[in-house]
Amino acid sequence: MVAWSVQLSEFDISFERRGHVRAQELAYFVTELTLEYEQVQGDWYLSVDGSSNQTGSRARVIFEGPNGILIEQSLHFDFKASNNQAEYEALLAGMRLALEIEAK
Repeated sequence: MVAWSVQLSEFDISFERRGHVRAQELAYFVTELTLEYEQVQGDWYLSVDGSSNQTGSRARVIFEGPNGILIEQSLHFDFKASNNQAEYEALLAGMRLALEIEAK
């Protein structure tokens, strides 16, 4: 800490220790950032697109949910695949993601 203080003093910056954070403050913070279950109920829409060329296969997964939630994922496959195979892999990835976020 002393070395930091010396280095910071060259730039007229001082170090101040932070106070302790109470456990209740952390609970309030988590409560504020947690979505309520009823806020995310509704229909989710899955869009997938796969492509293949000489450099490899790629796919894109897009989830559109209630309240303007948008989840986008890009996938790159380390194996050769046709366009249909890339789209199939994207669909499987999208279904896994749907299970993970409990989309209905």
